[in-house]
Amino acid sequence: MGQTDTSRRSFLKAGAAFSGALVLGVDFFKPTRAMASDEEKFAPDAFIRIAEDDKVTFVMSQVEMGQGIYTSISMLLAEELDVPLSAVKLEAAPPNDKLYGNPLLKIQMTGGSTSMRAYWLPMRRAGAAARSMLMAAAASQWGVDAKECATDSGAVLHRPSGRTARYGSLVRLASTQPMPKDVPLKDPKDFKLIGTPARRLDTPDKVNGSAKYGIDARPPGVRIATLRTSPVFGGTIKGVDDRAARAIPGVSQIVVLDDLVAVVGDTYWSAKKGLEALVVEWDDGVHARLDSPKIWDAMRKAAATDGLVAAQTGTGAEGLEGDGIVESAYELPFLAHAALEPMNCTVDLRPDACEIWVGTQVITLAQKIAAKVSGLKAEQVIVHNHLIGGGFGRRLEVDGIGTAVRIAQQVKGPVKIIWSREEDIQKAMYRSVLHNRMTAHLEGGKVVAWRHRVVAPSILARFAPPAFKNGIDDDAMEGATEPPYEFPNMRAEYVRHEPEGIPTAFWRGVGPNGTVFAVESFIDRLAKAAGTEPASFRRGMLQKNPRALRALDVVLEKSAWSQPLTAAGPGERVGRGLSVLSAFGSFIAAVAEVAVSQGGNVRVTRLVCSVDCGFITNPDTVIAQMQGGMIFGVTAVLHGAITIEDGRVQQSNFNDYRMLRIDETPNIEVHLIRNSEDPGGIGEPGTAAVQPALANAIYAATGVQVTQLPVDRRLIAIEKS
Repeated sequence: MGQTDTSRRSFLKAGAAFSGALVLGVDFFKPTRAMASDEEKFAPDAFIRIAEDDKVTFVMSQVEMGQGIYTSISMLLAEELDVPLSAVKLEAAPPNDKLYGNPLLKIQMTGGSTSMRAYWLPMRRAGAAARSMLMAAAASQWGVDAKECATDSGAVLHRPSGRTARYGSLVRLASTQPMPKDVPLKDPKDFKLIGTPARRLDTPDKVNGSAKYGIDARPPGVRIATLRTSPVFGGTIKGVDDRAARAIPGVSQIVVLDDLVAVVGDTYWSAKKGLEALVVEWDDGVHARLDSPKIWDAMRKAAATDGLVAAQTGTGAEGLEGDGIVESAYELPFLAHAALEPMNCTVDLRPDACEIWVGTQVITLAQKIAAKVSGLKAEQVIVHNHLIGGGFGRRLEVDGIGTAVRIAQQVKGPVKIIWSREEDIQKAMYRSVLHNRMTAHLEGGKVVAWRHRVVAPSILARFAPPAFKNGIDDDAMEGATEPPYEFPNMRAEYVRHEPEGIPTAFWRGVGPNGTVFAVESFIDRLAKAAGTEPASFRRGMLQKNPRALRALDVVLEKSAWSQPLTAAGPGERVGRGLSVLSAFGSFIAAVAEVAVSQGGNVRVTRLVCSVDCGFITNPDTVIAQMQGGMIFGVTAVLHGAITIEDGRVQQSNFNDYRMLRIDETPNIEVHLIRNSEDPGGIGEPGTAAVQPALANAIYAATGVQVTQLPVDRRLIAIEKS
């Protein structure tokens, strides 16, 4: 690797001894000076600390929320440092965008399926630089040429003389070595860890119960609170009768704010019972008559207007007139994240400091909101980040942390706020309703013109304003602006529409979970109109996209696409559906097989996918993420919907906001395509890819195309005479 290969995001810095250890930092944004002394306070971006006892400590800037990133990024480091994976100990990084910012996102954030894409080179370079300095130290100590030295399992070797030195014995001398400028990375053929299955580092603690999630935080003297907010977004409290609540054993305090009431107790149970005993009178506010039909009417009116052009090829949409025009619209509902770990945040607010225990995907934003609400300076806010029991985008938001600090302002001592499942589902930040209007011109069985109009809010405009440029939300448009297929004339348009009264947020799969559903569903509609089999129709438009074509061919082979399906039950209609996804830097093809009963019940019998996510670090993680993402997507297709009536969310818990059950979960086959391309994202593509594949399978089985999610079983039922 030459010096010109080192990007401005990945300069290395190293320096003197740090408490008897070799410390190496990675500055992803600009070069910085080396450390100067033991005593100097130093907080590198993502650093390695090798102690004299041979322990390697890695301060992890990304948060583990089930995606396996603790293990995969550690594998990158351990590979180039040449230590066993078991030798790496992890510590969660404190908040600091400048030092720990995600190289792709520019803030300290875990999301967007970016972790491996962002850290593939920086972590390897950090490990390689540390290894080079250790070899230089050993060579200096032995009086030999460093080129004669090698490393193995945490030791430097000098094979001509047979000498060895453990890393720990070299750290002080290594710390005095000059920072290497031109460190070669390992040739992939020499990898020992990268590309091999590795057991996850966080599994043992999760199995034995010692793993600490945000909800497990228990600072001394902590009390537990739970809360209720207005059932209508924007509503306020008119009055509270708390006499019965105060009589509940264990209830110690009632906190009444303008828009919420919280009950503080010795335990969650006492706080919950106290909350149930409260009599609260609400002022519903301006959204008291809001309902789903009104929201959809506004969305469809917006879809009738021309959008801003986000991408265009050829003559754009000029060919969309005359014979051969096919049109369709595809709509997706509000969705909650419904993570297994309930929303929670523990706060100890003192006059001169605020200490927070939470699991968050955006630790610096958590620090900022706590400082804003408390009136303290950011440096006075200490955030302890924990394992996350499911994020899916919900823990990219810090509204709950702000609420927790507001409650803590009224409570003496530490308080842990836990949202009930009902409060979480009914007053959340939702995946927005989405509308995709599709138009294509077929001529001679081929698409000669294509227009995709996306109607969606802009999460970026609120979440990251600098990323919202020229009125276009690039996240909302991903999957529409660069579909995997080649169209001679194509236009992708964006119509920004914010649904009234409902806060919206990122949801697993972000933009592509809406756009890919529309593109791939419409492709099947066009294939039928052209009288062409869906796989062949796609192949004809993928000739200039070899990675997507390869993914398609693999999944067709592995799913036995050309073989007929047989019904397992009497009266069942069976079908296969296909989708191709090019997003997050990855290429996915998925096949779903379904059996549909006469009453319209859908049974997913098999899912098969092929995955090209570039160079694979841990294949076990890729397989697990695809399985989890596909289950998440199937849940959305069959069950997922948040609906509004009289300003109120109608769903409340897992009884009416259904998750896929174990007995509904099909066999899932994941086939990995190995290559040496740069890594792509894998946490979200499975969710986005499986939804249209499943909808297309239902289309194949019933002849009824699913244009609105979740599936309306009445539309695919066979009426009895």
